[in-house]
Amino acid sequence: MAYPTGCFSYFLIVLVAAAAILPLAVHGNYESDALYALKQSLSDPNGVLASWDSSLVDACTWFHITCDQNNHVIRLDLGMSNLAGHLVPDLGKLDHLQYLELFKNNIEGTIPAELGNMKNLISLDLYNNKLSGSIPPSLGNLKSLVFLRLNNNQLTGRVPKEITDIPTLKVVDFSNNNLCGPIRSFQHVSWESFENNPRMVDGGMMELDSNCN
Repeated sequence: MAYPTGCFSYFLIVLVAAAAILPLAVHGNYESDALYALKQSLSDPNGVLASWDSSLVDACTWFHITCDQNNHVIRLDLGMSNLAGHLVPDLGKLDHLQYLELFKNNIEGTIPAELGNMKNLISLDLYNNKLSGSIPPSLGNLKSLVFLRLNNNQLTGRVPKEITDIPTLKVVDFSNNNLCGPIRSFQHVSWESFENNPRMVDGGMMELDSNCN
């Protein structure tokens, strides 16, 4: 059957446009890319990340991921998963994420400053890992944060003052690290949240540790 020239031309234009858009749809999902970068940085002896297949663009189909009705990633639940390795700066691209749950693993290295870009984060649970280095002041940008639990790691340095300015923060735990400097004043937070940091001093006392930075 012969088709009118005009109809054939229209069909050809649509086909070319679709071919141009398809690679963007396959390779342009920044949330999937960020999560896959995390997978690549972790050792996963129990295979809990086996469903995180880079050929499956939609991360909402992966286990341990929760998405909203617009297919944005809002939860990452990998607590007690026997994971080791490092966190990656790419996590900061998850700008719709509300819950980052990576507690009770064997994750080492530093906390990426880019986590401060996750403006919708409600809960940041990194406790009971092997994280070291300082707490990034950029976490003070998380103005929706309610839960911040970094206890039982190997963190050093001061608790950034910027974190005390988060108006929504209700639950904080920095205990069992090697932090130093003054104990910051948080509303609704007790002394137990800072215990077993022998280099920390009461905020009203004279600074005792000249090597705290």
